[in-house]
Amino acid sequence: MLETFARPSIRAPQLQLFSTLALSALLVACGQGNAPPAGPGGPGGAAPAAEVGVIIVKPGDVGLVTELPGRLEASRVAQVRARVAGILQKRRFVEGSEVKAGQALFDIDAGPYQAVFASAQAQQAKAEANLMQASAQAERFKPLIEAKAISQQEFVSAQAAQKQAEADVAMGKAAVQSARINLGYATITAPISGHIGRALVTEGALVGQGEATQLALIQQIDPLYVNFTQSASEVMQLRRAMEAGQLKRAGSKAASVRVVLEDGTEYARAGKLLFSDLTVDASSGQITLRAEVPNPGGTLLPGLFVRVRLEQAQASNAITLPQQAVTRSPQGDSVMVVAADGKVAPRPVKVGGQQNGQWVILDGLKAGEQVMVDGFQKLRGGAPVKAVPWQAPGSAPATAASPAASAAR
Repeated sequence: MLETFARPSIRAPQLQLFSTLALSALLVACGQGNAPPAGPGGPGGAAPAAEVGVIIVKPGDVGLVTELPGRLEASRVAQVRARVAGILQKRRFVEGSEVKAGQALFDIDAGPYQAVFASAQAQQAKAEANLMQASAQAERFKPLIEAKAISQQEFVSAQAAQKQAEADVAMGKAAVQSARINLGYATITAPISGHIGRALVTEGALVGQGEATQLALIQQIDPLYVNFTQSASEVMQLRRAMEAGQLKRAGSKAASVRVVLEDGTEYARAGKLLFSDLTVDASSGQITLRAEVPNPGGTLLPGLFVRVRLEQAQASNAITLPQQAVTRSPQGDSVMVVAADGKVAPRPVKVGGQQNGQWVILDGLKAGEQVMVDGFQKLRGGAPVKAVPWQAPGSAPATAASPAASAAR
């Protein structure tokens, strides 16, 4: 009995070991049966080439656009001032409206000037009467002097009196003209056509006493001027490039100008460059430029700070690349070029400026080459890549799924 019950206790560890081995073998067999077959990227297969976005180089004529800070200014500005002293009686315009040249704007009390004008007219009439009398006496003395009935001194005195009377008449006419002008100044008119602002004085104010009081301001805002500055070194470099034939002037007419507002939007109407100053500001090293911008709707206002996009030259056989495709460093500018076999290599390039958020490449690339724009993080040493056409962010894809389909997925 003792031997019979002792045998199972001796064989139990062996049975447990065999059970464990059998279960492990079964699990391994099941795992191998469910595992998918090894693909190209699995053990024994080559890793797939990483896809990178590229664009094909297509040279052409590219305008070199320079963006500079500027400020808008009215093309014509006139200060409406009182040219004679008096009490302001009436305002004849609506503040903030458009006025025409010669339009009456203010009335000054004209009573004193009407009195002066009437007095000048009376003095002129008196001088003309004296001239008539002096002329008649001189005519009567002519036959008498020939007959020696009067002395030569009397005849000369008669002629002198006639000349003095003529001078008095001329002075009277001048006084009348001056009084008429001052009387006309009592009605203040617009010197130019344009947009008039608020009235700077009110009715009942004494104006023109000792100085020409400013009453209002008229500005002509169609067209507008935009004044901006450019570095003298940039201007000289641009001129040298044109003389060397590297660049050509942007058109035979005045250079085109675009105005960019404070919110980043571009004004719809293009302007034209009027002139550039011949002198350089000694304190800043800048050259002042002025452009004319049409403003028929009055959208732009004088005094606004804007940015000016100025196309001064064009580069032949140039290329535009997205900014992320160009690496800029103190050692120089470079891009990554993808060869036909998928190999990627850096290439030094010459950057000429910006245009619409893209770099203008003047030298270093040839037509048909593939420049890498996206996928830099996928590069692994010298491993080849797969070039695919690059798509700008925000552009519509070739096929777009509806929102319902996207939600179902």
